[in-house]
Amino acid sequence: MYLKLFLRKIRHAFMRIFSPNAINGYEWKSYSQNGEDGILGEIFRRIGTTGPYFVEFGVEDGLECNTAFLARRKSWHGIMIEGDPEKHRRLNDNYRALPGVRREHAFITRDNIDDIFRRCGVPLEFDLLSIDIDGNDYWVWEALAAFRPRVVVIEYNGTRPPPERWVMRYNPEHRWKEDGYMGASLASLETLGARLGYALVGTDEKGVNAFFLRNDVLPKSRFPQQTAAQAFHPNDYGLLRTDGPSETL
Repeated sequence: MYLKLFLRKIRHAFMRIFSPNAINGYEWKSYSQNGEDGILGEIFRRIGTTGPYFVEFGVEDGLECNTAFLARRKSWHGIMIEGDPEKHRRLNDNYRALPGVRREHAFITRDNIDDIFRRCGVPLEFDLLSIDIDGNDYWVWEALAAFRPRVVVIEYNGTRPPPERWVMRYNPEHRWKEDGYMGASLASLETLGARLGYALVGTDEKGVNAFFLRNDVLPKSRFPQQTAAQAFHPNDYGLLRTDGPSETL
């Protein structure tokens, strides 16, 4: 295990030298599930912040998520949203000492997310949106078209490689069963992102999260836009492809 981690660090170091504009060379984790902390750190080092302000939902207890490092180590403000009552209780306990982080208890759907954002006073333009609800992720991002975060991180279904276009059929009652019936393929998210004004710049090596930059900040990042085929990493955590009601989008 330690040898694998060491070799990964060496590979990332070479990537930063020889491919400085490939996001995977910057992967490292402190609070994130995989290498998202490092990728986001490098993105915002390049493009700067306007707040800094984030919104993340699907955070569980907030100890392993994409915005924990920013909130705990970089003094970002923002909102964490969790639908499970017990996890939300722990989230409150874990962030009670950080008054700049609002903790909302809500089960997210495409029908309520816009109202939640407006009730919480989320600005129309802010720095980072992170979506990880293991199901209706595509539909929720689509429902937030009025909001224009500079960076969007969204979980994709790593069992469905490009060029497959696949989106889980919308179901407001969906609960993830820890199988491959969730979310959307990277190709479908790429298309949605383009429609909303975002460019795909890569995915983490574990095949979990896709990173999108708003078109107007992409040049400042110096990260090249990638196609789904270029950016794709298959899931590396044993998730099996699972069929179910879906849409081709």
